[in-house]
Amino acid sequence: MPNTLLTDDVIAKEALMILENNLVFAKNVSRKYEQTFEGERKVGDTINVKKPSQYLVRSGAAASIQDNVQQTIPVVVDSQKGIDVEFTSKELSLDLQDFSKEVLAPQMAMLANEIDFDGLALYKKVPNLVQASLADFDTYLKAGAALDEEGCPMDDQRCLLLSPRAQVSVVNGLKGLFQSSVQIKDQYEKGRMGTAAGFDFMMSQNIPTHQVGAYIGTPLVNATLTSGAVSVVTDGWTGTVANLLREGDVVTFAGCFAVNPMNKNSTGQLRQFVITAAVGSTAGAATLTIFPAMISTGATQNVSALPADNAPIVVLGTASASFGANLAFHKDAFTLVTVDLPLPKGMDMAARASSKKAGLSIRLVRGYDINSDKFISRLDVLYGWKAIRPELACRIQG
Repeated sequence: MPNTLLTDDVIAKEALMILENNLVFAKNVSRKYEQTFEGERKVGDTINVKKPSQYLVRSGAAASIQDNVQQTIPVVVDSQKGIDVEFTSKELSLDLQDFSKEVLAPQMAMLANEIDFDGLALYKKVPNLVQASLADFDTYLKAGAALDEEGCPMDDQRCLLLSPRAQVSVVNGLKGLFQSSVQIKDQYEKGRMGTAAGFDFMMSQNIPTHQVGAYIGTPLVNATLTSGAVSVVTDGWTGTVANLLREGDVVTFAGCFAVNPMNKNSTGQLRQFVITAAVGSTAGAATLTIFPAMISTGATQNVSALPADNAPIVVLGTASASFGANLAFHKDAFTLVTVDLPLPKGMDMAARASSKKAGLSIRLVRGYDINSDKFISRLDVLYGWKAIRPELACRIQG
């Protein structure tokens, strides 16, 4: 009875299960905003997600009333991805096991990779960066410290994703640090890692490569900045360069130190800022658009002081060099929202499978072409990625 097994509900549920099993990055990010998008949605739908409020602690008995400033971040469901195929009646005579192995498994593997790849592009929103040897345990301790200094929760929800090449360095250089005998066994047999330095180490084939801008010169701040600045006028670059800095490059400003968000004390480390839009230089001058905003006072203070006019600027990374954007992050740094797509009428098959636990939804639609005796099938997902709290992540460039 092979045909009776391939119902629309069964195919959709099987596809969802395989998709979930193939995800890496998406399984380790926050999904707590899924319920806000419940029900059928269309591409472009938006919700505003609240960020935790920040406050100043007073000293003494006298009250110091503060405004409750609630920050929100828009999450847009803007990515519809799918895979479309056609089958003859003969091909559909497979039972579920064969159909899952021969048809659904390769489809869902490719779809999962696409979803993860889209999400990992969010590395360009992450300002924190560690530059060190991938084979050095100290590198991952520094990444953990970068998260700690941003007030990151100290729990078991920190992950570290490495490219396949980076994994080679880690497994070879740190093989004695993963103490579980099962984990050590996996290193030799599968090239997989375990838990160390407060992170669950994982490999992803979808780690992007970042190319640093072709900057040259001795850049300086060329402005008097005010608290809340998100752009910085600069000079001192050499000549006219089209790709002076690229989106995702990281810079520091002399005298502008990071502060701990809880106690507002300097961490002793220069605050790192990520470039949010590509920058070109004309006759040595350029305006940098940065994240986070430079805030020097108040409950949301994140720098010890604003950089002075003529403060030197340092770009992290060799000009025009390319690096893997390996990523250490807490679950709450990023979110993925997938939503239900509408089911069309009058089709041979139309079904949707959703999992609140996994935070995933996939739709199957199949139509029949009587002239060719073929069934045209499509599987679709609709989702949106967002860096909710990118300060709770750190790139590792080695």
